[in-house]
Amino acid sequence: MHAASEERADLGLFGPGSVTWHVMGEPVLIVGGVRALLLQALHPRTMWGTAQNSELMDPSAAWARLVRTVEFVRVRTYGTHEEVERVGRRVRRLHSRLTGLDMRTGETFPVDDPENLLWVHMGEVDSYLDVARRAGVPLTARDADAFVDEQRRAAAVVGLDPADVPATVADMRDYYAGMRRQIFACREAREGLRRMFSPAVPRQLLPLKLAAPGLGVLVVSTLPRWARRMYGLPGLPTSDLAATMTLKGLYRTTQVVPERFRYSPDARRARRLTRERETGLATWSIAS
Repeated sequence: MHAASEERADLGLFGPGSVTWHVMGEPVLIVGGVRALLLQALHPRTMWGTAQNSELMDPSAAWARLVRTVEFVRVRTYGTHEEVERVGRRVRRLHSRLTGLDMRTGETFPVDDPENLLWVHMGEVDSYLDVARRAGVPLTARDADAFVDEQRRAAAVVGLDPADVPATVADMRDYYAGMRRQIFACREAREGLRRMFSPAVPRQLLPLKLAAPGLGVLVVSTLPRWARRMYGLPGLPTSDLAATMTLKGLYRTTQVVPERFRYSPDARRARRLTRERETGLATWSIAS
């Protein structure tokens, strides 16, 4: 597609110049995606609603569900407005039909309760941003705030009101400070953590199973100290330092891989459009 046609194309929720496009394509963010799952699992109703209504706890089907989640994130990040609305409508419709059982009180609750949706959303935002910054992806403090703000558009896709979603890193920090009194690692969350170290994967992806223990240790080490303690694991500063150094090493390693191998097709297109936009802005600035 020619540059002019691309410029007129529907570039979705974010587009060239967004921090989201700058961050989300980096391979190291795979760690952030798994970290998000462990963080999200610490909200008991979120975990119970997921475990009781999905294939997450079924080893034979969990991989397929994970693949669907990855595809949802891909479309939300790079898809057109029409594509994003289509997947969002499907997710909202599905969630609206589901209820969960609170194992403490016996109370039934809607899976799409705003508190649950916001917790899941913030788990993603915090995890992607934390891993990116610690890995060394170039981000200023202003960029970090912009990323959190941009992700409010993603929150709207699942049915949240963006006005009710933290818009800065400071807002996000305050949100977690308030939520920590309400969360804990329920039995299902601890089971999910255990299975992360030996996941059920298709036969053709057996190498991933072999790599899972090492990846699991890294992911757990990237969690906030309070989250590790909730899982009954050490929350030591030395673990934070080791995790950060490992993330930096992974990021630097990927940087020597040619872009055509390093990034997905969507991420490559996003980077190309961003470069074209930056070149165009520089040319306009010089001309003016």
